[in-house]
Amino acid sequence: MSSFNLVRCLTEACWNYNLFRRPAASAIFLPHICQQRGKHKHFNPKFRKERGEKILKIKLPDFDEQRRDEKLSLEEIRSKMKEKGIVPPRDWSEKPIFVSCTANVIDPYVPPEGDGKISVVTGPGAKQIYETIGKKGKSYMALRKIRNIDYEFDVPTVAQKVQDIYIEAQNALVAKDEDKLHDLVTEKAFPEMTENTKNKTIVWKFIQQLEPPRIVHIRTTELVSKSNIFAQITCRLHTQQILAVYDRFGRLMHGSEDTVKDVLEYVVLEKHLTLPHGSWKLHGKIIPDWMPPKESIKKTYHLPDVDKDFPEPPPSKSVQETDSSSGGESNVTAIPA
Repeated sequence: MSSFNLVRCLTEACWNYNLFRRPAASAIFLPHICQQRGKHKHFNPKFRKERGEKILKIKLPDFDEQRRDEKLSLEEIRSKMKEKGIVPPRDWSEKPIFVSCTANVIDPYVPPEGDGKISVVTGPGAKQIYETIGKKGKSYMALRKIRNIDYEFDVPTVAQKVQDIYIEAQNALVAKDEDKLHDLVTEKAFPEMTENTKNKTIVWKFIQQLEPPRIVHIRTTELVSKSNIFAQITCRLHTQQILAVYDRFGRLMHGSEDTVKDVLEYVVLEKHLTLPHGSWKLHGKIIPDWMPPKESIKKTYHLPDVDKDFPEPPPSKSVQETDSSSGGESNVTAIPA
């Protein structure tokens, strides 16, 4: 390299060094260079944070790492995912299932024949009490299982609560308040209670209780897993009620508003024990075989007046008589029916 070229290179290097070190002095001679250096700086730093948030930093995938991972074994892939805190994917897709209630009554209670009519003093009444005591072994075991989860479970208190839930559910059914009814009954009992109630007016009143409500049957069951426990209790209710059902035209179909009847019912309630906010809900009703059949609902029909609504058609003319204009004789023409 010649001495001239060497001196020229050193001069340009010193010039560029001084130029970038002193932008104010170089701005007089080369303003366009200073504009290029400060083109990323905004003149107003007030909204610097907001302007920075407009820029989205994207983490690009490392394709070299992906190519290396293709050669790893299953154990190496599992350990690498464990280091990164990634759950290994599964080959199947699972849909969450929530079971809110059971499909039927667990080990349904068999009421003694003549319950509510036979006195305790008589022989059949004493036999009923003896048989009931003998069947309470499973109920006590289920009661212990319930108290292991629900520490505040008290049999007399829950029995009175059952009667209150029953009255509230009947009032919600009369008012056709489906939202409140869903809070008081299970998904199994809801269609059974609301069946054939459309376009009908129901009048129901609770008069009094003839006997205190009593829990006679307790059972528990497990669904899907052992930690998913449901409990069912059967409560005996002996009350006086008024029931009247009217159709859409206001005609009485069943019962009467002036008649008070004694009603003996065995109501089944269910609770999802493992659910933190579970509550007792109506689940079903036990109807014993020895109970007499209920009165059939009276259906009213409109009998039409046959003579007025369906009058007889006028007789068809089978013969047409026309007078001849010339001879005055009548020509008879037969018209086929």
